[in-house]
Amino acid sequence: MKRINFTFYFLFIPVLLWLVLLIVLPHIDLLISSFKFENDDEIMVWSFNNYLAFFEDDIYWFTFVKTALYSIYVTILAFVITFPVAFYLSKVVSKKYGSFMTLLLLIPIWVGELVTIYGWMILLGDNGVINNFLISIGIISTPIEMLYTDFSMTIGLVYMSMLFMIIPMMSALDSLDDSMIEAASDLGASKWTIFTQIIIPYAMPGIASGSIIVFMLVIGDYVAPNILGGKSSLWFTEQIYNKFLATFNWNEGAAFGFLLLLLSSGIILLALKLSGQKLEKVGS
Repeated sequence: MKRINFTFYFLFIPVLLWLVLLIVLPHIDLLISSFKFENDDEIMVWSFNNYLAFFEDDIYWFTFVKTALYSIYVTILAFVITFPVAFYLSKVVSKKYGSFMTLLLLIPIWVGELVTIYGWMILLGDNGVINNFLISIGIISTPIEMLYTDFSMTIGLVYMSMLFMIIPMMSALDSLDDSMIEAASDLGASKWTIFTQIIIPYAMPGIASGSIIVFMLVIGDYVAPNILGGKSSLWFTEQIYNKFLATFNWNEGAAFGFLLLLLSSGIILLALKLSGQKLEKVGS
């Protein structure tokens, strides 16, 4: 008689309940709400009007496209900045110091996004640390407008997302056999050839995994674009927020939320297709 693995069910059931109750069911309810529309007689009917409202207003289109493009841009920036760090911590520095340095990378998560963003406001403000320093050494005479711009928004998004890019890449690079790099070097391969033909292909699952995480976090972020970017940020999550809590139009807000989900999912699937990666391999 086959024994029942109680440990498996003990660990699996809470995860299943968490997924169903907090993710699946709320999303199903939002999807149903997105097709509900209140007509002129104040009667709720089934309709595509909530989705059509998005296509009828240019500001929604513009915000939608800008959010997607900036999310891709931030993801690329996060990769360019963090890949050398990931390689250094994985392959250059000793394990003893590498673990300590990796621990330091977790500090922004301990502090929290909101506190970190207010820290950037202190740095980038007209009377902030950076402007005061540049004025004091005579490089500029008047403060540079950095806060409440796309520039400050991008900095905040990149800073908050770097950790989620670097950890998957470090995990992939840790399993890379150093002898492969040594053998390629002994055979006369240049550093660029080793980088492009060995290191990048081997780390590609980690790069893809980190890119997906960063992209999803950035495209769905509300705090950094709203606070650092100000009113000029025009982030699509702000449009969704306004539908839910400013105009209390939950049905249209639900429709906008699912349009954002479709956009982000489509971009991720396209990126995986172009990079030759498979979703199951990236997630493993």
